[in-house]
Amino acid sequence: MSQLERPRDEESQESSECHHDNTDGTNNNNNNNRHKTVCPGVGEHPLQYNYTFWYSRRTPSRPASSQSYEQNIRQIGTVASVEQFWRFYSHLVRPGDLSGHSDFHLFKEGIKPMWEDESNRSGGKWIIRLRKGLASRFWENIILAMLGEQFMVGEEICGAVVSIRFQEDILSIWNRTSNDQMTTSRIRDTLRRVLNLPANTIMEYKTHNDSLRDNSSFRNTKISL
Repeated sequence: MSQLERPRDEESQESSECHHDNTDGTNNNNNNNRHKTVCPGVGEHPLQYNYTFWYSRRTPSRPASSQSYEQNIRQIGTVASVEQFWRFYSHLVRPGDLSGHSDFHLFKEGIKPMWEDESNRSGGKWIIRLRKGLASRFWENIILAMLGEQFMVGEEICGAVVSIRFQEDILSIWNRTSNDQMTTSRIRDTLRRVLNLPANTIMEYKTHNDSLRDNSSFRNTKISL
């Protein structure tokens, strides 16, 4: 199904659960070999990877730490097909309707949206700052591009985040290998195309190692025009 179109008969399909455990108990980085909790239903259009939605919210005045962040982040569902995605997504609050210091995350199943996760720790993220009122539309565009494999960078994409803040909203897309210049440039260029960004839009990149050093997601970034 091209461009992840919404299925016409999305209510008629039932999702199915499956359990593909690694027999040796190891954490294989290949997403296709990870423990899968959800499989496409009969007749559904499978995604290339399963994806998990997460939600987090914290009080800005409290100092952040990896432990407090992990306690505040909540897994809310996993999808394995186009039909499952639309059924789940249609019941979620839109980012623009969230309040306070809130985040939606959509990551490949088995990858936690944390800098320290094995799949993330050598990577980084592209950051796009949005004026208020644009987050819902831009979030939908970026996750449809991700699920539809429009970035064309193999397994490099880990996930995407929309961060609702008081003065602005922030989109970010995480990749595995921050020092792969060709890949990070391709992701940047695909973001510009998918989101139809003006040529003068400022984009920022930050490695997760830098975030761990300064305990910040969006400060001290590298600017790209």
